[in-house]
Amino acid sequence: MLLAAGGGRRLGGRPKALLEYGGRPLVEQAVAALRAGGCARVHVVLGAAAETVRARADLTGCVLVENPEWATGMGSSLRSGLASLAGSGAGAALVGLVDQPGIGAAAVGRVRSAYRGSGTLAAAAYEGRRGHPVLFGSAHWRGVAAGADGDRGARDYLRAHAATVALVECGDVAEPYDIDTPGDLWRLGGA
Repeated sequence: MLLAAGGGRRLGGRPKALLEYGGRPLVEQAVAALRAGGCARVHVVLGAAAETVRARADLTGCVLVENPEWATGMGSSLRSGLASLAGSGAGAALVGLVDQPGIGAAAVGRVRSAYRGSGTLAAAAYEGRRGHPVLFGSAHWRGVAAGADGDRGARDYLRAHAATVALVECGDVAEPYDIDTPGDLWRLGGA
């Protein structure tokens, strides 16, 4: 699952999904990383400029999920994405963020390989600190969704279940930076 609904408020209202990286919108790059990391079905949660994202980005084969409450924060996007998985038969959701282009297929694959059934909780770690992507076994979806509020996403849920979260070191294959402000755009090659 890719959370790509943000409006880029700190970027002057430029939706993050449409920022260019390597000649493609970030949302395409992120979907490609999830697929190359082993995710067969990719649910993409859209919000800000959803119609423009659909028109400009090649999201062929993705399940597109619209989050009408995207402006309330990442929590509503996580809830929308998890709701879209209901009845899909998926045993887990691996969640990535569109504004982290330094996290590619290698990190996705490592975290995905930590899956041990519906009770799995796993997260990438960078020098021992929990980051993204995060994998939630289906037994956790209801609890994650219940606590996902504002921009906190699953942070509180993961903290409450810290003893059972498998941390998967990814610092040697990924960089967990975010594209949040104009000062971060240099990481995209001047986008």
